[in-house]
Amino acid sequence: MPSITASALGWASPEGRAVLSGIDLQLGRERVGLVGRNGVGKTTLLHLLSGERQPTSGKITLDGHLHLMRQALATDPQASIATLFGVAPALAVLRRAEAGLATLEEMGDADWTLETRIEEALARVGLDASGETLLADLSGGQRTRAGLAAAIFAAPDFLFLDEPTNNLDREGRAALIALVESWNAGLLVVSHDRELLERMDAILELTTLGLTRYGGNWSQYRARKAVELQAAQDDLAHARKHQGEIERRARLATERQQKRDAAGSRKAARGDMPRIVMGLRKNAAEASSGSGARLSEKLAAQAGDAVAAARERIEVLQQLSITLPSSGLYAERDVLTMAGVTTGYDPARPVLTGIDLTITGPQRIAITGPNGMGKSTLLRLISGDLAPLAGRVAVHVPCAIIDQHVGFLDPALSILDNFRALNPDANENACRAILAGFLFRADAALQSVGTLSGGQMLRAGLACRLGGPHPPALLVLDEPTNHLDLDSIQAVEAALAAYDGALLVVSHDESFLDAIGIARHLHLHPTGDGPATLIEQSR
Repeated sequence: MPSITASALGWASPEGRAVLSGIDLQLGRERVGLVGRNGVGKTTLLHLLSGERQPTSGKITLDGHLHLMRQALATDPQASIATLFGVAPALAVLRRAEAGLATLEEMGDADWTLETRIEEALARVGLDASGETLLADLSGGQRTRAGLAAAIFAAPDFLFLDEPTNNLDREGRAALIALVESWNAGLLVVSHDRELLERMDAILELTTLGLTRYGGNWSQYRARKAVELQAAQDDLAHARKHQGEIERRARLATERQQKRDAAGSRKAARGDMPRIVMGLRKNAAEASSGSGARLSEKLAAQAGDAVAAARERIEVLQQLSITLPSSGLYAERDVLTMAGVTTGYDPARPVLTGIDLTITGPQRIAITGPNGMGKSTLLRLISGDLAPLAGRVAVHVPCAIIDQHVGFLDPALSILDNFRALNPDANENACRAILAGFLFRADAALQSVGTLSGGQMLRAGLACRLGGPHPPALLVLDEPTNHLDLDSIQAVEAALAAYDGALLVVSHDESFLDAIGIARHLHLHPTGDGPATLIEQSR
């Protein structure tokens, strides 16, 4: 049976910073989800197991063929789907054969089933394309589907997927989930997508303490984690109680010794005790006092260690919470008006038409639609970066738009300095408190934005936009969960659930939309072969 085994696996950055240490795991013919906070080393572990990187310690044994699909498919402008599949030369032979230009040797070696197998792989992910289709002509979600099709085509013993649902529309997500459900070889998925993780046979959690395996899917993992958190909290309470008891006993012992010492001094002052007896008693008292002090110190140190260990477990396991100020938006306030809007980048070929949208008060609306249908164009209209070709767009309240690239942050500044620049009225304590809620505690707030990962960047953007004294009355989010880890997603969900402004969210993450109380779903739908329009969608 194909298998992957890692023992005492470790990896450190070129600067010597330890990223992974002492990792042991074994993978077989099963579907496994790998979860953990941003920056903990999930992608690094995937690259080590796949051979993309070499470990600095430990050993990896691979028995079988492995295929890794990366988050970003780096391509040159001329790369096609056949290039991604690794069959561009073989497909070129078939084209020469069709034109009567192939040699006899090429004819003999030609794979006449190649095109059919490419079509079958593309059909399994719902992608209407061919081997000659250029990747540059595909949207981000379509390229992700092409990458999945390439993985199917390779027919590996182990398939590694790194955040495969990023940029996928609803149809693409459905195709991916169907693929995972039917996959009968080994599968390791780094993902924050709860719907996808529900299809797993096991969950691997990577933390700063190491790698832990949990049998079952996402729901079973979360139930087990809740039990662990409660146990950790009970252990902390017990450790603190024991520490308090040790401190109380030490105080009582000190007080008793002080009373004995005082009584001895009074007796010595009366002069009715022989000098030799008085000396022996003094030596005995000092020895007893020193021994008691050493024992008290030892017990106090042990109790302190127990409290620290229990607290560390809770810090790893507990969920984060974020508290936001009020936006001050009242129910009847006009927020956004779009009336009869047609827009695009070429007047002869509009992207959107007949767009009518009104947001009043703290409404919560989701925008969905297939990849390439015009969701980003709609957001550019709202931000004012794109003018309508016809119709009217009016934003009536302060608005903040957070796209996936968080372009409003200055990469040369620290997170704290970016926060201060965007919220000049916030004092130091308020800045620090908000950033800590978004996982940027103490020196982490001093990191340069240009050094952050994608998930850290989005968290920093949310903190800077939402955490100031006066949050915007309208918040527009573009696929906000794409780069966030699961703990961060749940923290952001809690924050947005408490946010009292209006929300307009582009997302296909149904679990996220449910958690933040989205009431309306609007869908961008094509009008025949022409531009898309916005229609109300029932759930």
